[in-house]
Amino acid sequence: MTAQPAPDERTITVALTGNPNCGKTTLSNTLTGSNDSVGNYPRVTVEKKERVVNHRGWTIRVVDLPGIYALTSQSPEERIGRDFIHHEQPDIVVNVLDAGNLDRSLFLTTQLIEMGCPRVYAFNMMDEARAKGININVNDLTSMLGGKVVETAGITGEGCMELLDAVVETAEAMNGESTSLTLPYDSHLEDAIGRVQQLVTELHPKTMNEIQTRWLSIKLLEGDEEIIRHEDDHERLIELLGRERQNLANTHGEDSEAMFANARYGFIHGLLMESRTINPAPTQDLTHKIDDVMLHQYMGMPVFLGLMWLMFEATFTLGQYPMDWIDAGVAWVSGQVSGVLSPGMFRDVMVDGIIAGVGGTIVFLPNIVILFFFMALFSETGYLARSAFLLDRVMHKFGLHGKAFIPLVMGFGCNVPAVMACRTIESPRARLVAILINPFMSCTARLPVFILFAGAFFSHMAGTVVFAMYMLSIIVAMGVAVFLSKCVVRGGYEPFVMELPPYRIPTLRAVILHMWEKALKFLQKVAGIILVGSIVLWTLQAFPRDVDMSMDYDAGIAQLETQIESPERDERISLMQRARAQESLEKSYLGRIGLAVTPVFEPLGFGWKDTIAILTGLLAKEVVIASYAVIYAQDEGSTEYSKGLQASLSGTMTPLVAFAFMVFVLLYCPCLSTIAAIRHETNSWRWAGFSVVFSMCLAWILALGVVTVGGLMA
Repeated sequence: MTAQPAPDERTITVALTGNPNCGKTTLSNTLTGSNDSVGNYPRVTVEKKERVVNHRGWTIRVVDLPGIYALTSQSPEERIGRDFIHHEQPDIVVNVLDAGNLDRSLFLTTQLIEMGCPRVYAFNMMDEARAKGININVNDLTSMLGGKVVETAGITGEGCMELLDAVVETAEAMNGESTSLTLPYDSHLEDAIGRVQQLVTELHPKTMNEIQTRWLSIKLLEGDEEIIRHEDDHERLIELLGRERQNLANTHGEDSEAMFANARYGFIHGLLMESRTINPAPTQDLTHKIDDVMLHQYMGMPVFLGLMWLMFEATFTLGQYPMDWIDAGVAWVSGQVSGVLSPGMFRDVMVDGIIAGVGGTIVFLPNIVILFFFMALFSETGYLARSAFLLDRVMHKFGLHGKAFIPLVMGFGCNVPAVMACRTIESPRARLVAILINPFMSCTARLPVFILFAGAFFSHMAGTVVFAMYMLSIIVAMGVAVFLSKCVVRGGYEPFVMELPPYRIPTLRAVILHMWEKALKFLQKVAGIILVGSIVLWTLQAFPRDVDMSMDYDAGIAQLETQIESPERDERISLMQRARAQESLEKSYLGRIGLAVTPVFEPLGFGWKDTIAILTGLLAKEVVIASYAVIYAQDEGSTEYSKGLQASLSGTMTPLVAFAFMVFVLLYCPCLSTIAAIRHETNSWRWAGFSVVFSMCLAWILALGVVTVGGLMA
């Protein structure tokens, strides 16, 4: 939301922070009416997101920070969250905690307390906590944590209005001064904090208050590398810090970071002893029972592959019915427009350009919606996170670890956000490898191409062929990861630790929002890139108008029409009309471009029309379908959409060449948006260029391998 507050309104900035998988983004969506993607696995929110909500005369600017476990500098998310709270100084911090895992969630809370900012606590997912037999004394916690505590359940909306009320009441009670609890530390720690704080105060006399200098002193003693680097120019402070840390280690036999952590957990333990009671629920823990099957050493992988096959089989089989309806609707619209408009260039561009290109692409919308229905189910139920855990052992052998699986799975949707999601991987080496292999994951832009070709050439097993293409994308990505890890981006293996959330029953609202978001993005692309691309393609194939033909087709057709009507005569007229359209198309600007580049792809068995589709796919892979639809719509007297287009393709290719074409489209150059994302995330055009050249060469080699090996086996 971007609405600006009226001058008489009161405005506050609220930072929303909490652990990964605490339901923070779901709660944020409910509070603000947004519908961001919600994944049941850590680190979905990679950047801070801002929205505005109005409540009780206040304009509340909600900043949704990344999910973090602590305010350190060990990951990009932790730096984003800490820097925003420390430097931007939001008016209020809303700390979202998983009410069922307070022992872990409150560790971040102890660090927020030390920062001294006004706080409101959302004890989220209370519905799950109560099911576990957990009861919380809200009044006691409000007193002990120094901020209002509200029980919430973001997925149902429970407590959301009360949370906004608490934010407003906290804002109205603020007097401009920061207040903070003081966590009880060991006397040796307190003495060390006091000595460091005294020097910090001397060095920053005007820029920090007492609470801020204490927080900075604690971070320095903890050994936060980024904080220490900021104070490098203060030699006295660095020297004192080294002595204090060494003295603490000598006195207690452990480093100061561990001492602070132990003290915080001691505070948490005492806090929960006073305010929480647990009466174990009589029901058995289904999560562990389901995981015994889903994560089984031998059964886990077959179950995973079976679910993937079911997803793609359903995507093709169930999607065929609405595809036929949309196909019929597009054909009806084309007929109506042809009947209303008088013959001429405008009608041609509308029917053979816009309707053919856009209609030929939009027909695959049901397949995309069904695919993301399954993806939403896997995410919302918690199975997606388990897939990462399950594949960790396999990915380790390929130079990756399981954490890279989440961005790779996101690549099944779109490679652009998937490449951006790789920034959650702490290791620069592992992050770069994940970025470079992500474009090999088959995004939804390629799905219409696979469905079109699978239906045209492998109709009896189309769903299995589409599944095979997605499995091939994973296999190629893993193989490329091995090559990059050993030959291009060298480095060691990083251990993988990941929290497995409990299984949850997905809500209809969450699944529908996920499907709607993906469908809307596809329609936006159709209305933008596909529409413009279809017009450009039609223009290129329609001009120049006056070309020298190899023969006078019009005279030949006129002569045939003077003969007595017969099936043989009609067939000859039809053949001559098609020959005229074919030669006119080949001599158009579009045909000339295709014929000029075709020698590169001739060894693969691709013709100039296929070459044009490949070239236009560099812009966006959906344009491949639009290219074929526009090109084949030029045949005299034809209306080529889904089934007609499949018939045209099956008459120009063999199944072997068609499969090679699918392999090539799967692997060749990322689209322009993905190239830009790679350049942005690696901060280097060199790696973006490497991705383009490497993927094009790999696609060409593997497609050649398909036609060569397939030809030998035939």
